[in-house]
Amino acid sequence: MSTRVVIVRAGGANFGSLLAACARVGVAATLSDAPATLRSASHVILPGVGAAAQAMRTLRASGLDRVLARLSQPLLGICLGMQLLFESLAEGEVEGLGLLRGRVERLPAAPRWPHMGWNRLDQTRPHALLHGIDAADWFYFVHGYGVADSADAIALSGHGRPFAAAVARGHIAGLQFHPEKSAAAGRRLLANFFALT
Repeated sequence: MSTRVVIVRAGGANFGSLLAACARVGVAATLSDAPATLRSASHVILPGVGAAAQAMRTLRASGLDRVLARLSQPLLGICLGMQLLFESLAEGEVEGLGLLRGRVERLPAAPRWPHMGWNRLDQTRPHALLHGIDAADWFYFVHGYGVADSADAIALSGHGRPFAAAVARGHIAGLQFHPEKSAAAGRRLLANFFALT
């Protein structure tokens, strides 16, 4: 089956950088909020920039929350998109998509808030998404909230306390950082995601 990547168009997100990052690994992704297009994709990416409550309102108003919940192909949430995969989010006290168990909480204020900058990953268990990634690789984070406790974490990072930096369960995966802004290591992660079936 050929790779047909669809990036969910739902509210504000850094679509240009993500489309360019996909192109750099040889994948021509498309943007869509059409349910039929999402269902026919081989891989779906849920990006997110902004506030959790507004993002969930947008998904619910368009019915995309139900579409995402019924997908069976690989689904990748990025940054806020990863947080929306969980059951609840402290930001705006909103229910998420509920595809993964756990709650997204505000990060500690120390050393600063929000967390912006480069961190390494501490892999907690092997997963194909992290193939070729090692402890020396750096990834770019911009977020004020995170999941402290997730049975689905495959990598941790930290800001005042540990948080899930990458998660995976079945066909669902999430990255708290921005692979599209994380240079060669980010490109490797995206390529790994597109290789999942």
